[in-house]
Amino acid sequence: MALNVAYPKNSSVKDQVSPVEWEARVDLAAAYRYVASKDWDGGLFNHLSLRVPNEPNCFLMKPHDLLFEEVTASSLIKIDLNGERMGFAQNINPAGYTIHSAVLAARSDVNAVCHVHTVIGEAISARKGGLRCLTQGSMKFYNRIGYHDFEGIAEEPGECERLANDLGSHMSMILRNHGVLTCGTRMSQSVFDLADLLGAAEAQLRIEATGAEINEVPPEICEKAAQQFARSTQAGTTWKALLRHLDRIDSSYRN
Repeated sequence: MALNVAYPKNSSVKDQVSPVEWEARVDLAAAYRYVASKDWDGGLFNHLSLRVPNEPNCFLMKPHDLLFEEVTASSLIKIDLNGERMGFAQNINPAGYTIHSAVLAARSDVNAVCHVHTVIGEAISARKGGLRCLTQGSMKFYNRIGYHDFEGIAEEPGECERLANDLGSHMSMILRNHGVLTCGTRMSQSVFDLADLLGAAEAQLRIEATGAEINEVPPEICEKAAQQFARSTQAGTTWKALLRHLDRIDSSYRN
């Protein structure tokens, strides 16, 4: 049975969980608020998740009925990876559970997952050729992105294996005719890769819309840039800066 933890009403969630879980909750709540600030939330139906530290078979996700801008560290729901698919009665988006449990169960190296279907994400997902490496930001994904064919709304448990296989060893994936997905060992990696993927997609679609001749980058330079991105250690510093920015706007995500 999937795990939906209810904490005592007279005790705060922070008092009931380990310090490392609370830190994870704050990071995930911050990610939800950041995505909302970028208008990538899509109402209720996009979703982010984070594996619970020291509990590899559990992950955190927002309650289905909360807007991204309403998410706090305490409001996040803990879910068992080995549980049965949960429906709306348990306040978990079933498609969200299918997608996130598929990735986290298949990839022990992944702890964070972001999945959104923004207009830009949907547009690139419907383009037959997918993402092209036309700009510096897109080079991060050179030969490092998977593709998963659309099978309908992702509510069927049988899709989990196919989704995980299509992701393979990559940290990013385009779900065709649907949207985009990014993974990370930490929340910061998944969130910033999401920003870069959507930015690369938007730049590509704008470039292609001009109809002008496009300057193609040689494959060896694309690979060089991808390796340079992989060696970058800036995500942690940038994440701290992002948290300071969110705190200045509204620090209630920490509650």
